[in-house]
Amino acid sequence: MQTGHITLSHVEVTADDLPLFCPTPDMSLWQAHPRVFIPVDKTGEARCPYCSTLYKFKGDLPQGQH
Repeated sequence: MQTGHITLSHVEVTADDLPLFCPTPDMSLWQAHPRVFIPVDKTGEARCPYCSTLYKFKGDLPQGQH
């Protein structure tokens, strides 16, 4: 799983990162908390309820199946 581009204010993720969970595999052990699904594909951004990391989707949001 790729983990996106980290900036000072947020983490940018793409469709390659979905489904998205926090903490991501590249986060340091000291940042560890229970693994939680981050529904960034619904609104384009979502915040982790544990560490408050803001994830923003870069590009077109995936379209749901009809």
